[in-house]
Amino acid sequence: MLFTNLMVNVYANLFSSIAAVIPTLLADNTIGEGLKFLGAGVSSIGFMGAGIGQGQVGQGACMAIGRNPEMASKITSTMIIAAGIAESGAIYALVIAILLIFVA
Repeated sequence: MLFTNLMVNVYANLFSSIAAVIPTLLADNTIGEGLKFLGAGVSSIGFMGAGIGQGQVGQGACMAIGRNPEMASKITSTMIIAAGIAESGAIYALVIAILLIFVA
């Protein structure tokens, strides 16, 4: 329940920030530049997903090692692989943000 409330607050803050920026972007003649940076900011949602995913991976590994300490080395290696897979989403979001800022 706490996680759901947290995500609702995060999305509410994100959308209120976007709503506050849009009138400023429309008032200037640099709408394209502003929207480019806005899109790069929105792509950072991928960073939040990667952080949540890595937190869940770490929690699961700690719980598994607590239940079965003899398997700590195998659990740790599997945790590192899973954390790398979770991190790939953040890397894709970073690439998209960089492409939006410097290429578009």
